[in-house]
Amino acid sequence: MKIKNEKDFFAGLLFLVLGTGYAWGATGYALGSAARMGPGYFPLLVGVLLAVIGVLVMFKALVIETEGGARIGAWAWRPLVFVLGGNVLFGLLLVGLPAWHLPGMGLIVAIYALVLVAGMASRAFRVRDALLLATVLAAGCYVVFVRALNMTLPVWPSFVAG
Repeated sequence: MKIKNEKDFFAGLLFLVLGTGYAWGATGYALGSAARMGPGYFPLLVGVLLAVIGVLVMFKALVIETEGGARIGAWAWRPLVFVLGGNVLFGLLLVGLPAWHLPGMGLIVAIYALVLVAGMASRAFRVRDALLLATVLAAGCYVVFVRALNMTLPVWPSFVAG
């Protein structure tokens, strides 16, 4: 069978693989029932739903003809590297790396680093806009997660906060 829309086919395949993995990982937790849901119930449902959507998208890509076949182009390396790198940097800066004796820098510094690094994925990146966005996001995350939800996140670097 010929793939008639490459982009949809591989997007559906990605959904199928991620959904199956997510659902499989959820089976390690107690499922419970619809009336008394366990910790694995919702992740299992989401994983199965994602896998079903993937199958439907793949089926559509095999059946419905598209103009030019929606071919997949070259990899966009710049956005891939900067967005993934920004997220890894966020995780490292938030809590540090205790195995290497690197202290955590806290939520505020991690958000600024994430926005600045991930923003460089765009060729239209402007530092002023990124700093404005980082300020709004940092303030919003502080209000929502630290104040409203009382999550125990390190807000400032451990050597400053004590």
